[in-house]
Order: sequence, then C-alpha cells, then structure tokens
Amino acid sequence: MQKPIAIWLFICCAFVFAMVVVGGVTRLTGSGLSIVEWQPLIGAIPPLSQEDWTVLFEKYRLIPQYKEINKGMTLEEFKGIFWWEYFHRLLGRAIGIVYFVPFIYFVSRKQVDRILGLKLLGIFVLGGLQGLMGWYMVMSGLVDNIYVSQYRLTAHLGLAFIIYAAMFWVATGLLSSENSLQQEKSNLQGLRRFSFLITTLIFLMVLSGGLVAGIHAGLAYNTFPLMNGYLIPPDLFVLEPWYRNFFENMTTVQFDHRMIAWLLAFVIPLFWFKAKKYSLSLSEQLACHFLLVMLIIQISLGITTLLLVVPIPLAAAHQAGAILLFTAALWVNRKLS
Repeated sequence: MQKPIAIWLFICCAFVFAMVVVGGVTRLTGSGLSIVEWQPLIGAIPPLSQEDWTVLFEKYRLIPQYKEINKGMTLEEFKGIFWWEYFHRLLGRAIGIVYFVPFIYFVSRKQVDRILGLKLLGIFVLGGLQGLMGWYMVMSGLVDNIYVSQYRLTAHLGLAFIIYAAMFWVATGLLSSENSLQQEKSNLQGLRRFSFLITTLIFLMVLSGGLVAGIHAGLAYNTFPLMNGYLIPPDLFVLEPWYRNFFENMTTVQFDHRMIAWLLAFVIPLFWFKAKKYSLSLSEQLACHFLLVMLIIQISLGITTLLLVVPIPLAAAHQAGAILLFTAALWVNRKLS
C-alpha cells in the first residue's frame, strides 16, 4: 500500500517543478525584491486596498534596487513585479501544506515505517531550510546591493533541486519495491556508475546556471559556438584573487556553463550508445532514450536563449528543461539501481 505515498510525492515534485520555474521568472523580471518583508502567515494575504498597495510600494522605494534601477516606477508597474514574487512565495506555502498534511495522515494511519518516516521527515526539514534560505537570499539585496547575492541564489536553486531529487528518489523507490519482477543487475554496475556521474554533472550545470542568472552572465557573449569570436575568451582571469573569476566574472561564469554543457553533449550520447550494448528492459531503454532527448532539447533551448539575448519565455523554458533533464538522469539512476 505504498503506491499512494509515491503518488503524493510525485505531486509534491510537480509543485517544486512549478516553484523553480516561477522562481526563474521572478529572477528574470527583477521581481524577487518587490516584497521586502518575510511574513510566513500574514504574508499569504495579498494587498486588499489602495492603502495596502501604497504601504508596500513605499517600502520597496527604500531599497537600492528601486533607487538605482527602477526610480520613477509607477504603482501599476510595481504591481507587475509584485505578483510574480507573491505567487512564488504562495507556491512555497502551498508546497508546505501539500507535503505536511498528507505526511501526518500517512503517519497516523501507520502506513509509514520508521526508515521511510525518517526519510520523509528529512525532506520536510529540507523544505523548512529552503524557506529560510529564500529569505536569506532576499536579505542580500535589501541594503547595499541592487540584486540578491549570486551565491545565495545558487544555494537556493541547488537546495530546490536536492529536495526535488529526494522526493523523486523516495517515490520511485517505493514503486520499485512493489515490483515483484526485480531483476539481478550486478552486470550493470559500470553503467550505473556512469549514470550517477552524469547526474552529478547535470547538478553542477544547474549550479553554474544559477551563477549565470545571478550575475546576468547570459547577457554577454550572445554568440555561439564561439564567444564573440573566441574559443577561449582572453578575460577569463581578470579578477584578483583568481578564484573570484569562477563566481563573479561574467566571462568565466558563462564559459564554465558552456563547458559543462559541451561535456554533457559528449558523455550522454556516449552513455546512450554504451547502454545499447546491454540487455535492458523496455522501461530501462525508455529512460535512456528520454535522457538523450532531453539533452537535445535542453541544449537547443540554451543556445536559442543565448542567441536571442535571454527572452523571458525561452529562459523560463530553459530552466524547466534543466529540471526535466535532471529528472531523466534520476530516472535512469533508479532503473539501473
């Protein structure tokens, strides 16, 4: 009777997927600092009067982002960025409810054993930490900076992917445990290690993408495959000390993101060809095919987004593609486990 728990976790995954995409749009529209207070309960109530809107707008006008970028913004324009951030935070609250209430229900019905209970509790704790991380990120843009810290943004994004992976892995594990036709897979050990390497590379690409978004590195070098005519741009290490370039130099950050994408463009087809040499089940073959297809889609979205100078719909689709590519890798990992 663990299938209902798996379905519930998949629903939570869908919510996290939406949360990541909306969070990406929030970043792209510059909406993330439009709400300058963290009110987990009261903040769920949107502005209901003109006075409420005026109070919120006056608070926004006090932060550096308004003074240096959006000075002169009208109240109607403020509403446009407010609703994206409000919806993002509302989704976060919804995820908490969608996760916590069924969790209590399953525990109360004694459908969760000790080991599974600890896993589910751990995911809940990670969700709480994600809420704190989100506010910690917003705080970095309220006093001295016009944008949030790229370090905190990347940590926030990475934690979202970890939570998603944990729920997906537990859910697929529950379904696998109900499959009475589990096969011996000791001969797949090498392929399994390869698939986990790919998943790690995809996660690193996600983190590098967070840095790209954090410092707006996608707005530079909008050419492909060369970077403004260079295979290796000359200004990769203009900052001192040298390691700052990997996190704060637009050239280096975009170059690293491209290099990880090129690496994945090589290793995933190599994995796919290697997998064809094994006698895999239909579902295992489908997982490998899906991984290859998502790689092609994601790289195509990334190149198009770059060449068109990061239009919001394409950039949001690229972020959604990252989650689906990550999901495909996790699915392959599970099928080979």
